[in-house]
Amino acid sequence: MALSIAGEYQGAERAYAWLASQQLQDGSWWARYEGGERSQTTRRETNFCAYVATGIWHHFLITEDRAFLERYWPVVQKAMDFVLSLQTTYGDITWALDDDDEVPVDALVTGCASIYKSLECAHNIAITLGHDTPYFEARDRLGRCLRQHPERFDRTWESKARYSMDWFYPVLTGVFSGKAARERLRARWQEFVESGLGCRCVSDQPWATIAETCELVLALLAAGDDALAREVYSWVAQWRHDDGSYWTGYQFKECVLWPDERPTWTAAAVILAADALTHHTPAAQLFTDVNLLDPGAVLAPDVVRA
Repeated sequence: MALSIAGEYQGAERAYAWLASQQLQDGSWWARYEGGERSQTTRRETNFCAYVATGIWHHFLITEDRAFLERYWPVVQKAMDFVLSLQTTYGDITWALDDDDEVPVDALVTGCASIYKSLECAHNIAITLGHDTPYFEARDRLGRCLRQHPERFDRTWESKARYSMDWFYPVLTGVFSGKAARERLRARWQEFVESGLGCRCVSDQPWATIAETCELVLALLAAGDDALAREVYSWVAQWRHDDGSYWTGYQFKECVLWPDERPTWTAAAVILAADALTHHTPAAQLFTDVNLLDPGAVLAPDVVRA
């Protein structure tokens, strides 16, 4: 998605082509790859698999390349079939499937919130291409479960509520909006936000992480608090390396950058937040607004890049 924002369309499309080439027969992907190959894992995670819909819709919003959307519709459809095969009667979606049957049957707040946004994107892809879509109803059921049935999450392990993503992801992805979204962010602000530094990864550790800080910026924009979003984003620049990369995080009790790494996904989060703040691309509001297309919607004619 960051490559698409930067206009590196060929690079972004190479990534989607690789995903398509690695998709398993049931529509899933392995949870981890190293050097382009499956790592030592037997697990497939539902939020990872669903997210391909978000990336593909994001790329289309920027490029208006309908041929790209049509080419990857089968990938999205198979991925969402896998994900929805693990949706329970309550609406929550089991976090993973493991061939060794070692994974507890349970659901994650952050994972399901992410899937909630992916279902919106899959719905929009289907409507744009003129296909029937089961994703609206599935998304509605998932949203109701996230809002009304917290007991369906973390049933078999210690609560993940100490993680900041469980706090802000339901706002970032549109599960909560308006007043409810602002109240949710306000309720635990002091636990997770270190003023002038960033957002903690977990509430009980003095560690601000740059990716979570940028995603919090998106959540603030989604909640309608633009001024605070800009203030929080202004803290990010101090964690930029001379080569343009960004550190993973800062341990502010020991006053050290930790770990000693500058991952590409952290830089990508910085770019996504920048786009949302500046409206640089037509996809800038993907994470700050819910935009479910009407089944009768007619979009612009096909645009195929040379």
